[in-house]
Amino acid sequence: MFNTSQDGQPSFGQKTTVLDDTDLRILSILRENGRISMAALAERVNVSRASVYNRVEQMTSAGVITGFSAQVDPGLVGLSVCALVFVTVHPQSWHRFREGIMQIPDIEYCAITTGEHDAMMLIRSIGIGDIHDFVTGVIAARPEVKSVVSVVVLDEVIRKPYVLPSDLPDRSTASNRLGMTRFTTAGNGRDAAAVR
Repeated sequence: MFNTSQDGQPSFGQKTTVLDDTDLRILSILRENGRISMAALAERVNVSRASVYNRVEQMTSAGVITGFSAQVDPGLVGLSVCALVFVTVHPQSWHRFREGIMQIPDIEYCAITTGEHDAMMLIRSIGIGDIHDFVTGVIAARPEVKSVVSVVVLDEVIRKPYVLPSDLPDRSTASNRLGMTRFTTAGNGRDAAAVR
């Protein structure tokens, strides 16, 4: 199930942790229903309850499973407007920017990115006016921020809590490869400031 060290103990917490097909099936089912009982999970995976319990415990200890939480429909709690905010940061201000945005409760997701912009945030609000106030009054007002572009999301077509390797189709034999794809490397200091 997990990579092990020479003494036979699981190498918990290492990025080299390898999951087997049973682990991936467990994670896939937990993605659909995090409240499923161990007995029902064992039945669906076709292994013993003790085995499922041990695997879930090991994946939790290894940091593969980082927690269990409820999924909420943003619209039904009053946050019906969603926007993506793309930020360009002044050079040499990455750490201040990262530390500052981590203190802002309005941000649902933020990542340091390559390409034209330096960071991308996902925010939700009650109305368009609140999005405008947040972008101009909070994000653009930060001294580390050089420019901001915001895009209102019209429809969230796919939103999964996570994707597993078993979800990815094998495209290694695809004959119609896109020749125009280009990746831009991170600028000076941006790699060290990536939001984890």
